[in-house]
Amino acid sequence: MRHVAVIGSGPAGFYTAEAALKAFGDQVCVDLIDRLPVPYGLIRFGVAPDHQSIKAVSRRYEQVALSPNVRFVGNVCVGRDVSIPELQSLYDAVVLATGAPVDRPLELPGSDLPGVVGSAAFVGWYNGHPEFTDLNPTLDGPGAVVIGNGNVALDVARILSKTRREFEGADITTHALEALDRSGIVRVTLLGRRGPHQIAMTPKELGELGHLERAQPLVDPADLPDAGADALLEPGMRKSVGHLRDFAATPPAGKPVTIEFDFFAMPVAIEGDGKAERVVVERTRLDSEMRSIPTGETYVVPASLVVSCIGYKTPPIEGVPYEHGRGRFANSDGRILPGLYCVGWARRGPTGTIGTNRPDGYAVVDLIAADIGEGAGRGGPEGLDRLLGQRNADVVTFTDWQRIDAAEAARARSGAPREKFVSIADMIAAVRN
Repeated sequence: MRHVAVIGSGPAGFYTAEAALKAFGDQVCVDLIDRLPVPYGLIRFGVAPDHQSIKAVSRRYEQVALSPNVRFVGNVCVGRDVSIPELQSLYDAVVLATGAPVDRPLELPGSDLPGVVGSAAFVGWYNGHPEFTDLNPTLDGPGAVVIGNGNVALDVARILSKTRREFEGADITTHALEALDRSGIVRVTLLGRRGPHQIAMTPKELGELGHLERAQPLVDPADLPDAGADALLEPGMRKSVGHLRDFAATPPAGKPVTIEFDFFAMPVAIEGDGKAERVVVERTRLDSEMRSIPTGETYVVPASLVVSCIGYKTPPIEGVPYEHGRGRFANSDGRILPGLYCVGWARRGPTGTIGTNRPDGYAVVDLIAADIGEGAGRGGPEGLDRLLGQRNADVVTFTDWQRIDAAEAARARSGAPREKFVSIADMIAAVRN
């Protein structure tokens, strides 16, 4: 029997468990260990609440979790309840699937001012992550700046711009919905250091901005390259740039909120009297290799809320080799040390889509199969249970999660699929009661 511990129960963790089941059948036991009492990671806390079709992939993960050879071991924190060396002594393979849940630092003068938040915190706030429930972002407006030109920046801009009615069917938390309903923000500015041909925005997400009830996306036609140059782009990017061209060609519709794309714009400082009030921006240009070059021309964008969407990093774990420059575990195609592996964003950094994690999980299981053979008869789940019992860990099983799930569905507001518990204590109470 092979014993595999997967740390993290997001997409990368579940695809790894799925791959192990297909590779080893009933000759494997997989423990999915998560520091939170709820599974699914990025699906629950990262995917936008108004993108329910994307969240539906959790049904596939549920089938994996219900396998008799897979366990969800929730509310167990590696480093607090159990160490990596202890797990290595109990399992033939330990796979780090911890994702990249920490914001990369903005590192600008004034980035520590109240009103400046990272996207992990802001997205976690409206998605009900227990660590960010009390974020209380500055929404009294009228200006917000979103730094970044990727899909997360689009999510943030869209969430800031929607009406309450447009959140029908979404699992946005009530505390966030009510705060957004009172928002005074009427101008959202998206800052990107480069131009329209260098965005990392997918067509579907970008196209959504053109259908908002009270907000209109604005693009300066002068920022767009010659239309003939679009032919050199990949099809998906060509569609995205097509949306930007449509936005530029659409006359003002008199909507009360604008989403302004400010290309060739690099933030250099955030200023204000004890809080964020404005972003100092330097105009850029592109060199022959499409790198942004500052021009020395600066201007100011008023903003009481600044959301940094410049990427994420994996938090280091004591004793595990780490690449600080890349914000991920040091590895060779998923191998870190003998018996220790990583997968997903913890392996390659925060790139790709949710589906990208599937081949990643299968590839690391191929490595495990080559390395561990038939297994070494380690203690596995029984050894972990014994250790956690000695430490009085309050373990949450998948059956417990199903109770949490049912309780969240039962307390949902009208039209919403659920009302998430936003504290670990409330999650545990839903299980124990």
